[in-house]
Amino acid sequence: MGRWNSKEVAKTAKTDFEGTWQNTKNLATTRGEKTKKTNKPGTVHQIGAAISKLRSAYIQLGFDETINPLFIEDTEVHKQFGPEAVAVLDRVYFLAGLPRPDIGVSEKKLSELKKFNPELSKNSLEQVLREYKTGEIEGDDFIAELSQVLNTDDTSALKALDTVFPEFKALKPKASNMTLRSHMTSGWFLTLQALYGKRELPIQLFSIDRCFRREQQEDCGHLRSYHSASCVVVDESFTFDEKQGITEGMDIVEQVFKKLRIGIKSMHARPDEKRSKYYAPDTQFEVFGTLPPGGSEVEVATMGLYSPVALSKYGVEHPVLNIGFGVERLAMVRSGAADIRELVYPQFYTALALSDTEIAAGITLARAPSTVEGREIADKILSVGRSNAAAVSPCTFEVYKGSVGGRDVVVSLVEEENNTRLLGPAALNKIFVFDGGVYGVSPSKGSSEVLEKGLDTGFSYLSAVAALAASEIEEAAASGESAHTTQVKGVKLPSDINLSLTEVVVRSINSKNKKIDIRGPVFTTIRAEFS
Repeated sequence: MGRWNSKEVAKTAKTDFEGTWQNTKNLATTRGEKTKKTNKPGTVHQIGAAISKLRSAYIQLGFDETINPLFIEDTEVHKQFGPEAVAVLDRVYFLAGLPRPDIGVSEKKLSELKKFNPELSKNSLEQVLREYKTGEIEGDDFIAELSQVLNTDDTSALKALDTVFPEFKALKPKASNMTLRSHMTSGWFLTLQALYGKRELPIQLFSIDRCFRREQQEDCGHLRSYHSASCVVVDESFTFDEKQGITEGMDIVEQVFKKLRIGIKSMHARPDEKRSKYYAPDTQFEVFGTLPPGGSEVEVATMGLYSPVALSKYGVEHPVLNIGFGVERLAMVRSGAADIRELVYPQFYTALALSDTEIAAGITLARAPSTVEGREIADKILSVGRSNAAAVSPCTFEVYKGSVGGRDVVVSLVEEENNTRLLGPAALNKIFVFDGGVYGVSPSKGSSEVLEKGLDTGFSYLSAVAALAASEIEEAAASGESAHTTQVKGVKLPSDINLSLTEVVVRSINSKNKKIDIRGPVFTTIRAEFS
């Protein structure tokens, strides 16, 4: 698959979306080329890693995994929170959808549509519009149904919809009483209602999933979507004593953290000042722990007994302990991150900064020999060049005599100018990555800091040029040339010595104002003569 000009495609699509869409199908055709694959293992997002560890901890402690309802009617929030529901609903997202329009077919509309199908029946068109209105035809299928009535393709049907029925563009979302879950608790009450009386006590359940909260803005400590790792235990004998702590709840919290191996110390519970009405009075607590080695205290969990008032509305008649962990908060504790946005969305909030190892991995040969003979030629050029770099010119050194591509060839390193050397002063320079930059350094005269602390890429100017020459000799043999010369003089760019840096590597170097400095006089000539 080739690369395309995104600005040009976007510009063309503004004036002719359908035509551009059709034409760009060729851009997504691989034409039999093999897909490039990487051998390195994939990475795990820190939120995914935290979820995995929490799931494992809950399961080992005997909790059954549950998926709680995500869509909650506002009436359920009123049942759970009582008078507090008004404040809670201010922070939830209500779901909205586009209404199905009731569209009539005027003579003008019919006349416009008959341009697509002169035999168009008004009744059949009105039937499709009516079935769409009543929901018998889903939105995904509407264009296909319309194209059948118009006896045309989907593209033309979409164009007809856009030009003949402006009513669709004028539609505005209409809110419903359905909300996105803002607390896992809202889902727990529905789940408990469904399971209560169907399972023997104690019932131990956990759920790790997204919640949504209508924050005014996202900042270093708040996101509009977060993961709650919540559990409930339904049992007959829960005892809450503020002086002794919440023994049952604290025992679960401590066991979870023991499984997580985060290293939280000195955990203790404090009464939560929020006093949510879905908890029983004086049973809502926050759990804090101390982080080594600095000893800073962080909130790690919340817990409480659900209110008998709220539970009774769902037919539950036994105490229910609820414990909740914020996954993102735990991931921040595990990683030491200070900004939740950078932790969750590093692609948006973290500046591109590759390590020296990652930069080195992004430096490759632009061209390389593809045959055994070609690789031998490259090795011989490198070996003979190193041994005779300082030979006084004019001089010629044979590096290879044999065949390539079925043709006999003699390959030589050549310098015809008087009173100079076989190779230029920079030909034996090596490529190092150091502190985010790329440098060409002489092993004998270069910066000691780069040589001592930098990462050797394994490339020298001569090894890269040798690979280029060998590749060109292979091509010259195949094309029937009688002779071929590869010559590299002064070097300014990596491409001058047959090196390629990935776009990501270049972007990383530039974003940090680092250097790509491989300037130098290489002055190397390789000549191949075929017979």
